[in-house]
Amino acid sequence: MAVSYSEDHPDFANADRGFVGTISPATITSATGTVVFDADALAFVSGDAPDDVHPSLWRQAKLTSRHGLYEVAPGFFQVRGFDISNMTLVEGNAGVIVIDPLVSAETAAAALALYREHRGDRAVTAVIYTHAHIDHFGGVLGVVDASTDVPILAPEHFLEHAVSENVYAGVAMLRRGYYYDGHPLDASVTGAVGIGLGPRTSAGTVGLLPPTVDITHTGQEETLDGVRIVFQLTPGTESPAEMNVFFPDERVLCMAENACHTMHNLLTLRGAQVRDSRIWSRYLAESIELFAHDSDVVFSSHHWPTWGTDEVIAFLTEQRDLYAYMHDQTLRLMNQGYVGSEIAEMLDLPDSLAQRWSTRGYYGSLSHNVKAVLQRYLGWYDGNPAHLWEHTPENRADRYVELLGGVDAVVDAVRRYADAGDLRFAAELGSHAVFAEPGNARAREALAEVLESLGLGAENATWRNCFLTGAHELRGGSPTASFAASGMVSALTTTQLFDTIAIRLDGAKAAGVTGSITWLFTDSGEAYRMELSNGARVHIPTTRDAAADLTLRLTRPQLLGLLGSGSLDGVGADGDMSVLTTIIGLTDEPDPRFAVVEP
Repeated sequence: MAVSYSEDHPDFANADRGFVGTISPATITSATGTVVFDADALAFVSGDAPDDVHPSLWRQAKLTSRHGLYEVAPGFFQVRGFDISNMTLVEGNAGVIVIDPLVSAETAAAALALYREHRGDRAVTAVIYTHAHIDHFGGVLGVVDASTDVPILAPEHFLEHAVSENVYAGVAMLRRGYYYDGHPLDASVTGAVGIGLGPRTSAGTVGLLPPTVDITHTGQEETLDGVRIVFQLTPGTESPAEMNVFFPDERVLCMAENACHTMHNLLTLRGAQVRDSRIWSRYLAESIELFAHDSDVVFSSHHWPTWGTDEVIAFLTEQRDLYAYMHDQTLRLMNQGYVGSEIAEMLDLPDSLAQRWSTRGYYGSLSHNVKAVLQRYLGWYDGNPAHLWEHTPENRADRYVELLGGVDAVVDAVRRYADAGDLRFAAELGSHAVFAEPGNARAREALAEVLESLGLGAENATWRNCFLTGAHELRGGSPTASFAASGMVSALTTTQLFDTIAIRLDGAKAAGVTGSITWLFTDSGEAYRMELSNGARVHIPTTRDAAADLTLRLTRPQLLGLLGSGSLDGVGADGDMSVLTTIIGLTDEPDPRFAVVEP
C-alpha cells in the first residue's frame, strides 16, 4: 500500500466536523477522586510517527485522540473520546434519547454534563443499547437513576448475551482484556497509543438496567420522545445481539458497531463468541438496501461519522466486502486442506480494500480474523492426530528445553533468532524457556525484549498492547483488576443468578455429595428446584410439589443479599440448612489475576 499520512485526508476533517466543545482538565474522576479516565492521555500523539510506533497506527491514534461534544446532524450529538466508545444524544420533543452510555457511570455522566452545558438541561427520555457489549451499556447509571421509568430499548436476547460475556466468562475475559487494552501501560510512544477502536477503556463504576422494550424484528418502528425510529436486527455480527438504528425523518443512520473505521474482530483477543463474517456482510448489504440510499450521514458507536449519501454507500460497501472476502477466501483455502496459521500467511486483501484506511487492521487483523473464521466452522482441532492430545504448556516446555540443551541454550537461541529478525519464533522459544523455569531472570528478559519488539512494530493496536503488556508482566509488573461487572448483578434473572453459583462449583469436591433445595419467591411467585448431583448443581423453574431437603421462602432482594453476603435475614426455611451451607462451601472464587505469560 503506497501511503500518505497527510492530515488532508477527509477522515481528519470528518473527525473534527461539528465540534462544539470539551472539558478542561479532561480527567474524569470517581466520587472518591480516583481518575477513571483521562481524555488527554493521547495528547502526545501529534506530528510525524516516532520510531517506536507504526506510522499507520500513529495516524489512527491521532484520530481517536480527539475528544468532546460534536454535532452530527440537527438534533444529533455525539460525545467522543470520553471512553473507548461514543455516546450519542438525540434530541426529542421533551428531552434527549441516549444511545450507548459508555462503559462507566462516571464517563457517561461527564458526557451528559458536557452535552447539557452546551444544549441545556434536557432530561433523558429514553435509552437505547445497540448491543450486548459492556462499553455500550455499562455507564447507564450515569445518565438515569436505577429507579428510572424511561423506556430502555435493546435487541432481543440482549440480557442473555450481556450476562454470558460479562458475568459468566467475565473474570477470564477481563483478565485477557487487561492485555488487549494495555491496561498497565503508560500512554506514551513506547507504551499504549490507544486501542484502535478508541482511546482506551475507562475504569469506573459498571452497571446495567434491564431493557424494557425488546426489538424483535427488522422494520420494527418505535417513536421515542416524538422521534420516529426504525430498527434493523443484526444478530451474529459484532455481537450476538445487535441492531442498527435508522432515523428516517432526519435521514440519519446509526450502524451500532457494525461499520467502523477499522477492520473489526471476528474473534476479539479478549475472548468472545466467534462472529459470523458471512452474516455480518449480508446484514451490511441489507443496511445499504434498506437505509443507505435515504441517509445523509452514517455514524457508529466508535470513531467519526461519514457524510453524504454517496459516501455513506461507498463506506458501507467497503465494509460489506471486507467481511465477505475474509469469510469466502478462508473457506476456499480451508476446503483445500489449509489450517488457520497457513491461511493467515497466504491471504492478503485486494488492493481496492487494502488501500482504504477504514479496512486497516487497527483493532481486528486479517491474521487472527481468518483463524476465527476457521474456528467457527471447524473448532480448535486442526485434523492432524499428532495435535489431538498434546501436553500442557508446562510439560511441552520441559521437554523442548531438555531437547535443546537446557534453558541457557534456549535463551541463546532466542537471541539468535531475534537478531536474525525472526521475532515470532524467538517468542515461541522464549515462552518455552519461561514456562520451563519461570524464575529464570535471563529467560524472562529475553522473552520480554522479543515481545517488546513485536509490540513496537505492530500496526494493530491490540496486538501492540498484548505484546507490551506481556513484556511488562515478565519484568515484574503485577496484574491488577481494571474493573468488575458486579454492578450488573441486580439486572440478572433468577436463572442467571443461580448460574453464577453453578459455574463456581468445584465438581471434583462435589462429586459424592447430593442435596436438593426448593426456592419459593414470595414477591414474584417463582419456584425453583435446585439439585446437587454427580458433581453438578442444576436448577430449573418448577410447578411440581416435589420433596426437597430444604425449602427456602424469600424475595429477590433477599436472594441478592444471600449471594452477596450470606445474609439470611427474613428468609423462611424448612428442612436441613446444612444443604445450603454445603452447596456454598463447595464453590470457589475466580482469580482475576491469573498468570498469562508464565505458568
